[in-house]
Amino acid sequence: MSLLAVGISHRTAPVALLEQVAMTTDDKVKALHELVGSDHVSEALVLATCNRVEVFAEVDRFHGGVAEVSRVLARQAGANVEELSPYVTVHYEDQAVAHLFTVAAGLDSMVVGETQVLGQLRAAYALAQEEGTVGRSLHPVAQHALRVGKRVHSETGIDRAGANLVTVSLDHAEQRVGPLVGRPALVVGAGSMGALAATTLSRRGALVTVASRSPESAARLAAAVDGGTAELTDLRAAIADADVVVTCTGASGLVIGTDVVAAAMTARSGRPLAVVDLALPRDVDPGVASLPGVHVVDLALLQGERSAALLQGERSAALLQGGRNAALLQGGRSSAGVPGPVAADDVSAAHALIEAETALLRAERQAAAVAPTVSALRSQAAEVVDAELLRLAARLPDLDARARSEIARTVRRVVDKLLHEPTVRVKELASTPGGVDYADALRALFGLGLDAEVPADGPRLAQAVGVDPDDLRPGGAA
Repeated sequence: MSLLAVGISHRTAPVALLEQVAMTTDDKVKALHELVGSDHVSEALVLATCNRVEVFAEVDRFHGGVAEVSRVLARQAGANVEELSPYVTVHYEDQAVAHLFTVAAGLDSMVVGETQVLGQLRAAYALAQEEGTVGRSLHPVAQHALRVGKRVHSETGIDRAGANLVTVSLDHAEQRVGPLVGRPALVVGAGSMGALAATTLSRRGALVTVASRSPESAARLAAAVDGGTAELTDLRAAIADADVVVTCTGASGLVIGTDVVAAAMTARSGRPLAVVDLALPRDVDPGVASLPGVHVVDLALLQGERSAALLQGERSAALLQGGRNAALLQGGRSSAGVPGPVAADDVSAAHALIEAETALLRAERQAAAVAPTVSALRSQAAEVVDAELLRLAARLPDLDARARSEIARTVRRVVDKLLHEPTVRVKELASTPGGVDYADALRALFGLGLDAEVPADGPRLAQAVGVDPDDLRPGGAA
């Protein structure tokens, strides 16, 4: 079995496509069971955020696993696999682990260093646990990723650049309407993102009103920020009163139409309005952006600014560092409140930690991979000893119980001593490149009859020699 990560994100796909593949909780549950019910996927976890939809899966065949995950993502997007494939990224084994750790740390987010994705990963893992789609392979990977995310934020300075999407978006809003102290703000949606928006607005001194499909949820959130509530059925009046509107409902269709905002603007006496749409799929009709006096901040805008910031960072890196890795300069916020440079040392420290933790998990996974071989070898030896002791008892029926017991202990000690060195060594060697090959050798030498698996460094070896990872399995072309 091998770890596979397949998905699309803001790095590879436009926001319009991310909207198509966005998943509700019910969608995620359906996808999880569809995945583990397929031929090549045994465990699965789905991470769906406003920046990405990615599947982390334990698979028995590389191409089979990629095909099955891609089919699920394509179905969700209402497209075929061929249409989706240019936007899909695939990571395998160590690369998949490193990618998951990078995501958990906020280093792969639209705003580098943001912390919300760690909570989203925790929720994705909890859902997979509830649905029974994670097992002994994905459990340690997910748990390790959560620990790595915490370590990166606590042990590096990445949090200094870790503005989340709400923070960056409200910076944009303030550029248009001015400081938020004492200004009315409307939050549409009372989920986790809505709560984050309401809290951030309150900390900036805004007077927060909350509207939600659940009046109870709206009331709880409003009470937490000393704010008020509004009815979704009366959004026109609520928008007319607000200077900033932040919406993030998780609805499958538009929540705020152009006609509603246009009607609200007639009652504003020319006051500008900032509308922040952090939902995926979007809550706000695209036509709202064309209304006079309305400034819309959405994921497409932030994605475009991040791309521009990355390009600028690459140019700066080429000039200042002679072409060193520009990734160390990306992310964070500039003085204008858009994604910009962060401290290279902080990002470098985060990547170094991720590299070390990836190596540690690799060693743990490889040790776990040889455990069945060691167990099978010791079980086989015990069966042989038991059979020979029974044969001895039949041949020497007059042997007294004390002598019989001493002979049994002696034989078992001999077998244990003979097996000690090879079993200890195979566990030690499992953490080295090609280490699982030693377990393969034990299986072959002792005829253990276990199904062989691809060595943990198989994908790297396959890439080096130009063959398919599946071909490294017994019976493969290699």
